[in-house]
Amino acid sequence: MDIQIIKLSDEIWSKTLRTIKHDIYQLPDYFALEAARSKSIAEAILLQDSDKIMFIPYLLRSCEDVIQNSISMDYFDVVSPYGYPGILFNEAALKTPGFPDIAVRGLSNFLKTKGVCSAFFRLHPTINNDICQYFKNQHLFQLNGKTISINLKLSETEIWNQTKRDRRKKINNCLDMGLTARMVDFRDYVDNFANIYQETMERVGAEKIYYSFNYGYFMEMENVLRKNLHLCIVEIDNQVASAGLYTEYCGIVQGIFRGTKTKFLELSPGSLEIDYVRFWAKQRGNDIFHLGGGVGSAINNLYNFKASFSKQRHQFITMRLIIDENKYMELVKMRAKDLNIDFQQLMNSNYFPVYRYTFRDEKR
Repeated sequence: MDIQIIKLSDEIWSKTLRTIKHDIYQLPDYFALEAARSKSIAEAILLQDSDKIMFIPYLLRSCEDVIQNSISMDYFDVVSPYGYPGILFNEAALKTPGFPDIAVRGLSNFLKTKGVCSAFFRLHPTINNDICQYFKNQHLFQLNGKTISINLKLSETEIWNQTKRDRRKKINNCLDMGLTARMVDFRDYVDNFANIYQETMERVGAEKIYYSFNYGYFMEMENVLRKNLHLCIVEIDNQVASAGLYTEYCGIVQGIFRGTKTKFLELSPGSLEIDYVRFWAKQRGNDIFHLGGGVGSAINNLYNFKASFSKQRHQFITMRLIIDENKYMELVKMRAKDLNIDFQQLMNSNYFPVYRYTFRDEKR
């Protein structure tokens, strides 16, 4: 079994992706964008055994930033960037009984030699939808909630009929009131979008969590994703009422960021926006429009909004690995001391890795 670390500049990254089903979240350009935002190092591990392949991209972080007291040794962890990069296997790997478990053990052993103490991977809700069945060790995974998608292979009538009655009514009301939706040139409307998104985050109290998703980040996103990034707006009386960013890649459309101006909330322009994008995506020959889930993976207002457009659900699963238990526990003890809370209380939190827990982190 051969294991190697792949750097962003290595053509093996893109070459490997061409052999495995993937999405926008696994592209090296996307990882470069996220590495710059999070001040981390983008890498991937490629594990090969004959014709069997496991490919896992991730961000490598130093743990020093979460510990108040200086530590002399190098402690690292790895994490998925924003979105759903997942873990990728080719068909031969999944069809070989026992190989996924062996591959993850190989991954863990390899990461341990690099000073990594934990690994946190957000699995892709559609690509990794059934991945757990290929593993004997089910303790690797945690179900965090559900996400919603729209099956674009259905007819337009079927897609419309899967929409809840109240949502259909809101869409029709938007049209009756003169709201219009359209795709626009990114650079012509990025200012509008950035302002609306910031206003939305402030309104829902999430500005601290999403503070790094700003105008500069959106411009960089457009620079790296180019034709795979689309901006949709909804207008009324020449004013932008809502706006959203959507990616389109390999038949998968993802709703990445969106927001609504507070003054137009009662009109529900987001209803018309999602309705427009799903039929736009279908007409372009895509297979699925993934809307995502609720805030913190919970069933909340955002989840219910998305769920009103479709009956199709996916499990949002994370894979959590304690790579070096001794280092992990040492960091947890130090974090508990820094937070002035009981060690066991910290261990009982749902957050992972637990040594990165802060009091605002209740679910992940």
